[in-house]
Amino acid sequence: MSDVMDSYDDETGEQAAKDPVRARMRQLEKELKVKEQELAEAAAARRELAFVKAGVPLDNPATKYFVKAYDGELTPEAIRSAAEEANFIQKTQVDAQSKTEQEAWNRVQKAQRAGETSEPVVDWNTKINQARNQDEVMQILAQARQESENI
Repeated sequence: MSDVMDSYDDETGEQAAKDPVRARMRQLEKELKVKEQELAEAAAARRELAFVKAGVPLDNPATKYFVKAYDGELTPEAIRSAAEEANFIQKTQVDAQSKTEQEAWNRVQKAQRAGETSEPVVDWNTKINQARNQDEVMQILAQARQESENI
């Protein structure tokens, strides 16, 4: 009987080596395992990036626990507000007065840039006095009329 069992074991070993479907399945299982590991690493990197964008210092030991325990949205705004509540980062306060001052400075700069880009004022009297004949005077008056309509 032992001869029969030995020959049966030999047949299954040869059959397994010859089975390309099972070999391909093993190969795909290995590839799947690698892809799942890469996916987990990418998710961890994405999570870490969200905390960095939120301004959470990752070198502080206390914040490492916060990062591990956080289970809210992974948006920088949500993380920042949770970190502010836990006193890991300073609260960002936008003072209304400083915002108003910033808007005023922006208006001043805009007005300054507008003054730099505009053309100088044309002195029509001087142009008319320097005209040599009647046709030139008529052209200057037509230009002046056109300029007054564009304003």
